Amino acid sequence: MEFGEQIKTVRKEQNLTQEQFAGELNVTRQAVSNWENNRNLPDIEMLIRISEKFHVSLDQLILGGNNMNNMTEKLIKDGSETRRAKLNLVSAIIGGALMLVGFVCLVIKGLSVEYVDEAGMLHENFFLIPTGLLFMFCGVMIILATGAVFAIRRHHEEKRV
Repeated sequence: MEFGEQIKTVRKEQNLTQEQFAGELNVTRQAVSNWENNRNLPDIEMLIRISEKFHVSLDQLILGGNNMNNMTEKLIKDGSETRRAKLNLVSAIIGGALMLVGFVCLVIKGLSVEYVDEAGMLHENFFLIPTGLLFMFCGVMIILATGAVFAIRRHHEEKRV
């Protein structure tokens, strides 16, 4: 059973109009109409409120019986989008941290003093330049790769619609 049919059934079992049902949930009548006509779907908080208010199990609302309905598909899609967003955020943080470490290496190199000791040995921390550049390069590549993957996924999703 589709989600819209589920909501309509719950509302009619309670002998409520769309206006009364909306008033019970503190939403507009248009929102209830959109749910019933499968034009829009409520968020998870609203599903919990409907479940508690009208004593309907979340399984029944979300799954609609044995078959997967549009609400189930929405929840699955929302979950995968949340995971992707977290991965993008983590990747951006890692890339930014690598760039920062690289920048710090270059600053340390710039502020450090090279000197020649009494034995004629030159003391210089030259290794900080390639190390800093490598860290910065890796950070930029991670951020660019994350952005490219995001753009490709968005492009594929737009093609499907």
